Amino acid sequence: MTDEPIDEPIEGDRVEVTVGAPAHGGHCVARIGGPHGRVVFVRHALPGERVTVELTELHKGYLRGDAVDVHEASADRVAAPCAFAHPGGCGGCDLQHVAPDAQLRWKAAVVRELLGRMGGLSTERIDELDVRVRPLPGGPLGWRSRVRYAVDAAGRPGLLQHRSHQVVPVDRCLIARPELQKLEVTARLWPDAAAVEVVASTGGDVSVLSRPAGAPALDPAAAADPLVDEDNGGAGVLVDGPAEIRELAAGREWLLPPDGFWQVHPAAADTLVTAVLELLRPAPGEVSWDLYGGAGLFAAALCARTGARTTVVESSPDAVAAARRNLADLSGVEVVAARVDVALSRRRITAPVDLVVLDPPRAGAGAKVVRAIAAARPRAVAYVACDPAALSRDVQTFAAEGWRLAELRAYDCFPMTQHIECVALLLPDD
Repeated sequence: MTDEPIDEPIEGDRVEVTVGAPAHGGHCVARIGGPHGRVVFVRHALPGERVTVELTELHKGYLRGDAVDVHEASADRVAAPCAFAHPGGCGGCDLQHVAPDAQLRWKAAVVRELLGRMGGLSTERIDELDVRVRPLPGGPLGWRSRVRYAVDAAGRPGLLQHRSHQVVPVDRCLIARPELQKLEVTARLWPDAAAVEVVASTGGDVSVLSRPAGAPALDPAAAADPLVDEDNGGAGVLVDGPAEIRELAAGREWLLPPDGFWQVHPAAADTLVTAVLELLRPAPGEVSWDLYGGAGLFAAALCARTGARTTVVESSPDAVAAARRNLADLSGVEVVAARVDVALSRRRITAPVDLVVLDPPRAGAGAKVVRAIAAARPRAVAYVACDPAALSRDVQTFAAEGWRLAELRAYDCFPMTQHIECVALLLPDD
């Protein structure tokens, strides 16, 4: 087996390659047929390794594949702690074969590459930003507070293969919180369910929800995370535990429905709030916007510092209800139920504004929202990003509007996976 080009590759073909740098998406880049050959994105590999790749997807400009045999291993390779983390197994973890410290370097390399290629930043500027990924308290296992199990046709709960509707039955998920691993969810059948969700809050609550068969399916090709369906696919039915859970963050208690959005790492909410406050340095009297504000986490922290008008903009009805309830004691906070782009274009919120927190979904804020924020001329913007590619695109749009990326912090809020959380400080050039 060599890395000679394959004239007409088919799924299942195997070829030996030398693996290159990591890329956004949890894989590394290799080429079949030399340095200018056809690109293949390889999962379960590490930079510098010599591996046999089995092709899993064929596309016009590139291929996808799994490393099924490692001939020359990297010093950063470790045995995956989970028996389901392998080619053809669970797609929830991308990096279980990578040593924890090497996972941080992997993710930092991805952020750097995206800031250059998609964000338009020079190598010198990226070096000045000192891009590194910081670990959160705790280890790489037992951190995840929310898990969504898919249910197969036989009623067995499990997790999805990578980019597939195929359910892999599992006995437990090792990155889930210990409270969730102890549940008997995976030990029983769920014949009437399409999915089962389990939640363990920082306030000590544990809830189990079932989503009925026939609910919208999670698109595995588009899903950022096979363990959680971000749009939730319809209302869940409470099976066990409280119908309202408590989360603790920013010195407050938050009451939420079990399937409401919240950070999945127990330390993430406080970590991100701290980063936003340190970067923005809010002063008394400054007016702020919390865009894509969810339950109002950042708005509460800003209002406590400024004592001034703080506006939350959120489109999810459940999140709007949660924000209004949880922020009712803060007289300076207003919650606007609207899409952010609509609220800005139709002047549901208006300048002047001093500070903006921007926490968009994985697709990013987009050019329309970025331009509207830039036109409002705030003193500073803190951009909280769960996708460094979307962040990089929006950084380039900000640059076109006369703004610069002044500082960036990256956090490993999702150990064992390829996901990275970033907080960027954007300032006007003048």
